[in-house]
Amino acid sequence: MSELKRNSQTTANVQKQANLIWNVADILRGLYKPHEYGKVILPMTVIKRLHDTLLPTREKVMKASEQHKEMNEAFRHRFLTQASGYSFYNTSVYTFDTLLADPANIETNFRAYLNSFSENMQDILENFKFDTEVSTLDDNDALFHIIQEFNKNESYLGPDKVTSTDMGYVFEELVRKFSESYNEEAGEHFTSRDIIYLMTDLLLVEDRDTLTGQDVVKTVYDQTMGTSQMLSAMEERIHDFNKDAEVRTYGQELNPETYAIAKADTMIRGGNPDNMALGSTLSNDQFEEYQFDYCISNPPFGTDWKRDQQKVKAEHELGENGRFGVGLPKISDGQLLFQLNGISKLKENGRMAIIHNGSALFSGNAGGGESSIRQYVIENDWLEAIVQLPNDSFYNTGISTYVWLITKNKSPEREGKVQLIDASKMFEKRRKNIGEKRVDISNECRDIIVKAYGEFDTKKYKLDDRLVESKTFDNEEFGYTRVTVESPQRDEEGNIILKKNKPVADTILRDTEEIPLKENIDAYFKREVLPFNPDAWMDRKKDRIGYEIPFTRLFYKYTPPESSEIISERIKMLEESIVANFQALSGKDVSNVD
Repeated sequence: MSELKRNSQTTANVQKQANLIWNVADILRGLYKPHEYGKVILPMTVIKRLHDTLLPTREKVMKASEQHKEMNEAFRHRFLTQASGYSFYNTSVYTFDTLLADPANIETNFRAYLNSFSENMQDILENFKFDTEVSTLDDNDALFHIIQEFNKNESYLGPDKVTSTDMGYVFEELVRKFSESYNEEAGEHFTSRDIIYLMTDLLLVEDRDTLTGQDVVKTVYDQTMGTSQMLSAMEERIHDFNKDAEVRTYGQELNPETYAIAKADTMIRGGNPDNMALGSTLSNDQFEEYQFDYCISNPPFGTDWKRDQQKVKAEHELGENGRFGVGLPKISDGQLLFQLNGISKLKENGRMAIIHNGSALFSGNAGGGESSIRQYVIENDWLEAIVQLPNDSFYNTGISTYVWLITKNKSPEREGKVQLIDASKMFEKRRKNIGEKRVDISNECRDIIVKAYGEFDTKKYKLDDRLVESKTFDNEEFGYTRVTVESPQRDEEGNIILKKNKPVADTILRDTEEIPLKENIDAYFKREVLPFNPDAWMDRKKDRIGYEIPFTRLFYKYTPPESSEIISERIKMLEESIVANFQALSGKDVSNVD
């Protein structure tokens, strides 16, 4: 199916299904506050998705359940999953149809239905904390109506009609609605699919050779997986290269509800639900000692890591035996900790795409945590490229954001270099904003950005009046030495104060110079400092190496100011306009008034 057709179909399915599902809110109104609707709608959507997925093999599962009821649980589980065709199953005699046929006992029967899911599904239901909601709904005569609404023909959610990609979008739309009603940041739960597809294509474009052929197995990890849409998109894209490739997805998520959605989605896609983990990636790493072919993630930025502080600092003290030995960022923003975690999870030829805001490029002083992390990545020659995205690309922020591409195995032409790509102008305006998201990276825009990355050149690329600019730099161009410059104390007569025949430093006059690594420090000092401060000297014991990526400055375009004649003419025209408007309002001629 062509991408255009697939995306059109997806859009139609998402709008239709999400609206139908959200209509359940009419039943909940009065019983729940708007910000609580998701407590019912999200788990019921997952349950109905599982229900419809299992319908075609239901009779086979029932038969296998009866045949193997005396077996031990492990063997029985194996036979039942074989019968269902998935890693989960339900042995209940009930379906949504039969539940509705006995309204007087619907709570008891619905609980029996839920309890008949396989053990790996029980974890999902527990994380939704749905048991309490079932009681609330039944006590208020709403359970029957909720199940009835989800059982309409148009509410069918089986994978034969609603693909995994479509279902991902439906989940995104529902979580967004839930988050908005709760006044919560929807962007904490998911990244829009246009950004995800750009990230997947940037990750995979140089791996075409390793993705084709026989017996291809690839592992993908998302350390902040939300509803797992990055993982499903990576699986989809790898299968576009090679439909027979085996893609194993792994993810960890802090939010219990979105974790439950991710786990259910993984099970329906045929993935291993045991590869989905709940908890904080920073302080409770569920994939210690694992390494993956790909890491793709959009971690929180501008968010503090106080609740992880104790364990993160303890791991930092382990040095190279821990993930965070190289340095710790300020407690107010933990995004670079996720970068270190991702790097620790990459195979020797692994690749990572991770989203950061602008502060990851330059925050922190030389020798500090943020700078040390940048130094670690660049001096190891792992930073391949950084792509600036258009502003207003995300649901919960309009600020500048960047995709960092990190690999432990650069191609020969990229060794020792970093590519910066300004794609901030390569977008299409949305007809309707979604939160802060006002623009999309269309298929055509994405192709231009991926082309710029793939060609690895200092070059401009155009699409109509939209521009992508690529520049390449040597690694060391981002590094500098922070040198302390001292000036002498002077007495009242202006003479330099000496101690043991050496000038005494005046701490008030102490200054620093950030000298590029490519520069000779002594030559720089002689050229840039001594002519203005002949008595100054450098305290080289205080040298600190720093790294920053001044993205904006490197792409700055100088716009000369308008000439004084043009400005004067504009002022004159403005004055004439003011006078004319005053005359029209007052009916007086003020052109000759002093």
